[in-house]
Amino acid sequence: MASHNYYILSALPGLGDFGSEPLISTTELLEYAEHIPGLYYMLEIIFLSDDLLQYQSFGAHEIGEEEVDLTVMTMDQVRGESPLPVFLAGVSSDNGPRAFVDRLWESYFHEAARIADKVGSDFLKYWVGYEVALRNGLAEARAKALNLEAGDYLVAADLSDPDVNFDSVINEWSGSASPLAGLGALDRSRWQWLVDHDEWFSFEDDELGAYAAKLLLLQRWHRINHAGQTTPAGVLSR
Repeated sequence: MASHNYYILSALPGLGDFGSEPLISTTELLEYAEHIPGLYYMLEIIFLSDDLLQYQSFGAHEIGEEEVDLTVMTMDQVRGESPLPVFLAGVSSDNGPRAFVDRLWESYFHEAARIADKVGSDFLKYWVGYEVALRNGLAEARAKALNLEAGDYLVAADLSDPDVNFDSVINEWSGSASPLAGLGALDRSRWQWLVDHDEWFSFEDDELGAYAAKLLLLQRWHRINHAGQTTPAGVLSR
């Protein structure tokens, strides 16, 4: 049990229900862990997932520069004027945008799994498994609807949690009236998973990891609602 977590968790504001306004930013939370390497690496890789969604959406012209709200990456990286993080440096768009996106996320998830092992975080390990399983479940549903081979669109399948069933949420997503409503269905499912795995009152680093992942969802929806977006970052291409 890390003593620094007592201070951090007692200083942090409580998080409301899904869709409520965040009382702290992801950048501010990351600053709390600035001098705690293991915790910092875990929070940084979680927040990077949202930055990569925005990077992907900016490149696809789904959002403009004024809508980009980064925690880990820089705007120069999003514009393509600076290199991506080192573990993504070898990812190339030479084989087309779809292949690039899939390799980008495959590299991201494997790096997140590596960090989970490095810092000994069960939460991060299981979060990666959940996110990979959800992403691949959506890819299979899209491929089936388009009569495509699903295996061509799966990423990091070796990290996927085989015990999570997404039939209900994917049915809700596929039947949604808009991309925004579809993302809402997915993120409510994410939120419930986090509630079930938040390590409440353990005061371990994993409790802060779950707090960070919840905060990321709240900040994402605050950004969407504030911008009045009907097609939120990443929903078309993730």
